[in-house]
Amino acid sequence: MQTRKLYYEDAYTKVFEAKVRACEKVKNGWAVELAATAFFPEEGGQEADKGTLDDVQVLDVHEAGGIITHLTDGPLPVGKTVLGQIDWPDRFRKMQTHTGEHIVSGLIHKKYGYDNVGFHLGDGGCTVDVSGELTREQLDDIEREANEAVWQDLPVTARFPLAFELAKMDYRSKLDLERDVRIVTVEGVDMCACCAPHVSSTGQIGLIKLLDFMRHRGGVRIWMKAGSDALEDYRARYGASLAISGLLNTPQPDIAAGTEKLLAQRDELKRELAGLRRQMAESQAAALEPTEGNILLFAQTDEDGMRVLANEGMEKCGGICAVFSGEDGAYRFVMGSKTTDLRAFIREHGPALNARGGGQSQMISGRCAASRAELEAFFQS
Repeated sequence: MQTRKLYYEDAYTKVFEAKVRACEKVKNGWAVELAATAFFPEEGGQEADKGTLDDVQVLDVHEAGGIITHLTDGPLPVGKTVLGQIDWPDRFRKMQTHTGEHIVSGLIHKKYGYDNVGFHLGDGGCTVDVSGELTREQLDDIEREANEAVWQDLPVTARFPLAFELAKMDYRSKLDLERDVRIVTVEGVDMCACCAPHVSSTGQIGLIKLLDFMRHRGGVRIWMKAGSDALEDYRARYGASLAISGLLNTPQPDIAAGTEKLLAQRDELKRELAGLRRQMAESQAAALEPTEGNILLFAQTDEDGMRVLANEGMEKCGGICAVFSGEDGAYRFVMGSKTTDLRAFIREHGPALNARGGGQSQMISGRCAASRAELEAFFQS
């Protein structure tokens, strides 16, 4: 016998009672079947409701063949009437977001003829995939119209029309449906086949915000939030903006310009520092004394500076001039030699130094995870 779907009868049902028809131990908990439920299962791109049955947690909900199964963290006696409680804040935010998505998808379809070809609604918000490309300006226009629909507090209804009624309806659907089609209508904005619970009027959505978008499979993927999710997102972004404003000592409206200025100053300082480090490397290279053995150098410089040192050192040594920059466990290196094939050298000795690199036979570069003490011991030996 199929499960009675209380969320179809009243999407605002928060608490209900139902008899346990079956309870079986499964891999991740217990599979509980009820005679009726207000828990919406994972379906149509929307994640399942959360909540409790008596004193056990509902971890997930699925439907197959009209039977809804609740995955719980504990068993329930078959035949017992249990109290079900929906995690209402979670359910209501999904209702807000899903109805908001219908408005957005409906407006895109009306204005540009594009279809909704993908939808996911979970804890992290909502993504909508549409079949054609849109610009930021077009999406800003859709967002404005969507929020105007919210402010008008339009009725939202859901029903199963008869076959002859359905045949006359112009509605959106990702699937080719023929029977038991549930039509959700946002008055004057959208008509769509959908199995999920929705708010009863658009005013309950509160706010719709299109956050970002990207090209995706010939169309675009849109990230959106609505209702309480949009409010929390705004609070987080405002908090970040306030913190950046304080760090920059700049009014919030000017933080982008302030950040650009700071980055320009940083880049100039980095260029000046690189120049000074190269000068130091050149001075260090000029001071090198000739030797029959190896030269090992540690220098805080960039790769150009390291090459200056390696080039000078390989002219003054009979072995290898090895230049390292960084810190223990995270060194960059450049090695030069006129007497040793360095590609063969790194193949043979690289594992001992936890080093990897490549280049020409007379000069190689790479990275090394050894310590300074280990490097000194190796090259002295």
